[in-house]
Amino acid sequence: MSELLRLNDRGLVLLGCGRMGSAMLAGWLESGLAPESVWVLEPRPSDWLGATGVHLNEALPEAPAVALVAVKPQAMGEALPRLAALGGGETLVVSVAAGTPIAAFEAVLGADTPIIRAMPNTPAAVGRGITAIIGNGRAGAADMALAEALLGAVGQVVRLADEGQMDAVTAVSGSGPAYVFHLIEALAAAGEAEGLGADLALKLARATVAGAGALAEAAQESPDRLRANVTSPGGTTEAALEVLMDAESGFPALLRRAVKAAADRSRELGRGEAGK
Repeated sequence: MSELLRLNDRGLVLLGCGRMGSAMLAGWLESGLAPESVWVLEPRPSDWLGATGVHLNEALPEAPAVALVAVKPQAMGEALPRLAALGGGETLVVSVAAGTPIAAFEAVLGADTPIIRAMPNTPAAVGRGITAIIGNGRAGAADMALAEALLGAVGQVVRLADEGQMDAVTAVSGSGPAYVFHLIEALAAAGEAEGLGADLALKLARATVAGAGALAEAAQESPDRLRANVTSPGGTTEAALEVLMDAESGFPALLRRAVKAAADRSRELGRGEAGK
């Protein structure tokens, strides 16, 4: 929190305030960041954003401590030049835009700008996100600590060894919540097929996935041990797992293909192939 409170002196700029930007801003304000120390550039502000008391679509301060970029990758070419005046070293630039490499920011803001690339995920909206970060050569220990404090307001933060890992992170944790939401959909639909009402099937599926996830995070045992704990020889769970763990058609092969597809698309976005 002390890192966040220091931003009250120099200020923070948030470029883009959709779902992810709003989740982070809410976390910062709850942690003590003063609304008058925040400048937000957002062409379609929500009613909630307008009521926060932040500087909304106003002229930016000359040298804020941090400028955080939270726009869609497709909008980066138009949005990023708005921060060009902040390049050069005094302002730390943090990006949560998928598929946009650090080099793209250095090309606009200058190689002397400390830049940190981050990949959060949507559970940040309920303070349960996880974000991976990596900095350029100008991002020092204090910059990394500040980025961790900012992103830690909405969940866990991990550091990467090199930027090349970001495509895999995007495919696992960045896109991963959508896989889990689809699992809930599919599990509920399967329950309906076995005779449950739609509302009951969805309630069971939601609570089961949420509870299992909480248990997996809190327990000392590994996921494979937790799985074994639920599986009795010759029982119902074993019958289901024989299908789900099939080497060719089960979860392992399916998720490998899914994660690879997401990682490949992240690499394409990084090469500027978003429209191809």
